[in-house]
Amino acid sequence: MEAGRNAIDRFDAALEHSAKYIKPHLPTLARFLLCSTFLEDSMRIITRWDDQEYHLEYDQHFSHYGTVSFLITNVIVMVICSTLAILKKNTEYAVGGLFGIVLSQCYGYGLFFNKSWMLRSISVSGGLLMLLADSMSAAKKRELFAPLLTSSIHQGGLKGNKTNILQLFGRSLLVALFLSFMIAGEMTMTRCVVAALSFVGCVMVVVGFKAKWSAWILLTFLCVSNVLLNNWWTLHHEDPQRDFQKFDFFQTLSVMGGFLLLVNSGPGGLSIDSKKEF
Repeated sequence: MEAGRNAIDRFDAALEHSAKYIKPHLPTLARFLLCSTFLEDSMRIITRWDDQEYHLEYDQHFSHYGTVSFLITNVIVMVICSTLAILKKNTEYAVGGLFGIVLSQCYGYGLFFNKSWMLRSISVSGGLLMLLADSMSAAKKRELFAPLLTSSIHQGGLKGNKTNILQLFGRSLLVALFLSFMIAGEMTMTRCVVAALSFVGCVMVVVGFKAKWSAWILLTFLCVSNVLLNNWWTLHHEDPQRDFQKFDFFQTLSVMGGFLLLVNSGPGGLSIDSKKEF
């Protein structure tokens, strides 16, 4: 048992050492990936405006005015909030705006009962919570150098509690995407093995046990599977599956951004990893 723990600790240390060269760039990369699905979606609305209008008016029974207002609002909010999030400006408002987009599209496109879309959206929402927690954690660190030390510590403690709760909910929602891998398709022996390993990794992330390297493993799995399964660039531009695969590809990129935020900031205070430090 002790030998196993030592091996895990050595692997953890080796992972930390190998990641130190890219760690300074992780927050920016994570934010960009997390916002990629919103940026792509805004471009898709602009470039496929007629298709969007037709779907909302004839399939979802929107009025013409309602359709135009819905689409314009979505584009503006997605572009502005994504830009703010990537630039680390007013992150709280940016996250709130992107949350609003997720909910409005769920209603507007009638996707409440689309299981795959809902699981992906839950994972993206988890990534947004991780982004909000990351922003609050950075603000807490800045407050440590504020002139009013007593007030800063008090406020930092309150924010620390909120940050820990956001990180707990964020990493719990983040793994929802893997449910679609576990339950979709024919359960072959290979799929059963992958599902079992994914389940173990998801549990480790949720409870915060060796969360950073389990997040790296799940992130690697997402990266490989996304390229192999959602390779929309190989399909003809008139193929109806192209848009669906492209949508899934960028949503998976956003979930990967959430996992990178977890790798960068850690699981937070409400985790087994945190308890082991004391």
